[in-house]
Amino acid sequence: MKVITTHLNADFDSLAAMIAAQKLYPDAVMSFPGSQEKSVRSFISETLQYRYEFVKLKHINLSEVRTLIVVDTRQRDRIGDFAKCLNNPNIVLHLYDHHPNTTNDLAGDVEIIGQVGATATLFCQILQKKHIEISQEEATILGLGIYADTGSLTHLTTTPEDLHAVAWLLEKDAQLDVISQFLSSDLTARQVALLHEVGKTAQSYIISGIKIVVISLTLQEYEDDFSIIVRRFMIMENLDCLFALVSMEGRIYLIARSRISEVNAGTIARDFSGGGHATAASATVHDMSLIEAQEKLIRSFHRHIQPQAIAAEMLSQPAIAIPEDTTILEANKLLTRYNITALPVLSAKGSADRQQPETAQRVTGMISRRVTEKAIHHNLGAFPVSDYMTSDIEMLSLNATLADIEALIIEHRQRLIPIVHEGHLEGVITRTDLLNMLVNDPGHIPRDLMHETDLPSREKTKNILQLISATLDRKFIVLLRTIGEVAEVSGFKAYAVGGFVRDLLLKQKNLDLDIVVEGDGIVFAKNLVKQLGGRVKTHERFITAHVILPDGFKIDVATARLEYYEYPAALPTVELSSIKLDLYRRDFTINAMALQLNPSQFGTLIDFFNCQNDLKDKLIKVLHNLSFVEDPSRILRAIRFEKRMDFKIAKHTERLIRGAVKMDLFDKSTNPRIFSELQQIFAEENPIPAIKRLADFNLFQFLWPDLKPNLKVDRRFMHILTQAQRAISWFRLLYLEKNKKIKPWRIYLLAIMGRSPASRLQSFCERFQIPQKMCDELIQQKLLADELANQLLDQAPTKNSEIYRLFAPLSNDGLLYLMAIARKNEIKRLVSLYVTSLRTTQPLLNGQDLQELGYPPGEAFKKMLSMLTNARLDDVVHSWNDEKEFILNHFHQEN
Repeated sequence: MKVITTHLNADFDSLAAMIAAQKLYPDAVMSFPGSQEKSVRSFISETLQYRYEFVKLKHINLSEVRTLIVVDTRQRDRIGDFAKCLNNPNIVLHLYDHHPNTTNDLAGDVEIIGQVGATATLFCQILQKKHIEISQEEATILGLGIYADTGSLTHLTTTPEDLHAVAWLLEKDAQLDVISQFLSSDLTARQVALLHEVGKTAQSYIISGIKIVVISLTLQEYEDDFSIIVRRFMIMENLDCLFALVSMEGRIYLIARSRISEVNAGTIARDFSGGGHATAASATVHDMSLIEAQEKLIRSFHRHIQPQAIAAEMLSQPAIAIPEDTTILEANKLLTRYNITALPVLSAKGSADRQQPETAQRVTGMISRRVTEKAIHHNLGAFPVSDYMTSDIEMLSLNATLADIEALIIEHRQRLIPIVHEGHLEGVITRTDLLNMLVNDPGHIPRDLMHETDLPSREKTKNILQLISATLDRKFIVLLRTIGEVAEVSGFKAYAVGGFVRDLLLKQKNLDLDIVVEGDGIVFAKNLVKQLGGRVKTHERFITAHVILPDGFKIDVATARLEYYEYPAALPTVELSSIKLDLYRRDFTINAMALQLNPSQFGTLIDFFNCQNDLKDKLIKVLHNLSFVEDPSRILRAIRFEKRMDFKIAKHTERLIRGAVKMDLFDKSTNPRIFSELQQIFAEENPIPAIKRLADFNLFQFLWPDLKPNLKVDRRFMHILTQAQRAISWFRLLYLEKNKKIKPWRIYLLAIMGRSPASRLQSFCERFQIPQKMCDELIQQKLLADELANQLLDQAPTKNSEIYRLFAPLSNDGLLYLMAIARKNEIKRLVSLYVTSLRTTQPLLNGQDLQELGYPPGEAFKKMLSMLTNARLDDVVHSWNDEKEFILNHFHQEN
């Protein structure tokens, strides 16, 4: 069975397309999926009468449909119950439609799709091509469809093809008077009254500079031709865009009309599962109230409405740009000469010739004066700008809108936007250009670009206070408020910063509290101790303090400061600054936010650098391009954060890391911070992914350059690390009192050094200034464990006392390192036996008992107790009396 159908609430174009389709499929039946527009129903009853047979849906057995011909739509949800036919085995689907493509379109076995004003136009083209004759009545119906959908050939969607089709139909004697009769009619008294009501409910919205009028109306009775009222109101008020939400008999209908290209009525209607063209569309709204529908409509405006292009008017040209092989010194001279703050950087090769776009220079990044001056300070002036330019910049075309420009400069804080056309740099738009535009248009406030985190501080305070209450316990919140009150009394401003704020936004508890004070951090710390008790340690050079409260809770206090570095990889020199500069000096954007604690602004989040977006996108980004040059240890921290938090190092930041590695900055550094970061990586629950990432960045050559076999992650290397991780996990699960203290970083470091002599470990310790006592302990444990691993390969001890003697000199760290390098499971079994059972073995007799047995105190006691321990380990003795008898049999008593 073949069926021709169309969309719900069929219009004249639908009707015309169905009748034309039957000329192509004479053995198919025509059936509407639901109701038709009132004017269509009138036309069928008054003019067509019984000349065309339309089979009612209820009379069709849908399971028997083998070919479905759908006209004037491609949307499954717009063909009603005929959508069930799509599940029939081997169903053949033919589609004829003129609506714009959408992601929800059905895929047909035959598709005739054209961007014309009416589907009837497509059928006119097919009928002409196939030389299929049509009657005068059929020509009139097809003409009615074209005129209805193109607004009598006046809509913006009208194409030359529509006019050609109408010309052909007139040649076939189409009756224009009939067409006019059904397309134009005077308003009834009821419609005039409704037109008055429409005027009362109309509301205007300015979306991206475009005026949109919205009607929201509830009618007690169904009004079939409400679209006529909408069209008439639009003409009366000379409106470009009108959207009507009408509730009738329990259903809500959307009627959308637009006369400008910036507002696509069809796109907005599709948000409500409707359809149509850019100029005219409709939808039936489901599962929401009239108010909810209006709110959704406004959101849809913000999402889809495209304002006029403005970039071509705003840009500064010609653009001053430099190739990426330009030195930093040369770039700085240009920045100074032209008194500008940033320059676009172009690919070094190619031509800027507009006639040869395939070889045109591409914009590859941007370099700022701040970066060039700081690089020159570090004696990096001879390096190319490509090493330190910002590469993750966005570009716009000449068609970019003001909203596009605002989004990059205001939201993403990009100070300069390259404007590119056909691969050629046409000019740039700077922050100054945007400010001039906004100053000249004071009524324009780009609020619609703002996310919640970009709103004024009063609104941010409300949200962050709720987050504080939901995440932190009452005692901790009271502590934060007390800190703010002490700062207020001291005449300072106090902020919680760093990881605490980051984890608070992630709804994770972090009790490592860092406080930054605009004022004197040391004075503030002393005042805080006066208020809360405890003690304070101060560091005058860095103007910092360490507060330890009576319950042992620790607070680090710093003065808002700006660090600068005398040379690459140096320790920082500190100067006083504001909170903004203090945050700018920090390692990554996710750690560059602050929480105000003073009473009047308690809970206000400070985010100067769009950090919340990076947190939301799970990106690790540096705040400036020389960050790793100044402190290479940040590279290890970036890797640690990436793996611990399941984030991703941003592409530009990754490029800067590779640049720092290329400069051999690690080779120049003996910075203890590097070892500290390495310790923290090794202390992670699973440090192996981070260690592999170190290898990805080619960092092994700097961290342990003497370990020639271990400069890459090979199979043996991974095996030892994996065994170390398993040993640590096993050890932690024992929950034994004596097992509480282990230092995983030592175990992983020993494991990495596992295939190398102790001299390599000594070099590592000297390189990173590890305290000599700690270094001696590491070397001692390595030597003991390495010797045992080799010894036990040949012969395993059979007595428990021998196991005890061999393993007793090893610390917990040494024992777990031994398990990691063990080549036989038997060795691991022996370590397990020693840790879980043998190590805690002690004799029941003590020194007092020996004296009572008549033995004088002295060195002999140590030997006696040791022999007793061995006897107990080897099951020679079991009770106190057994031990007494053992001592009496082996040691002579003095009279």
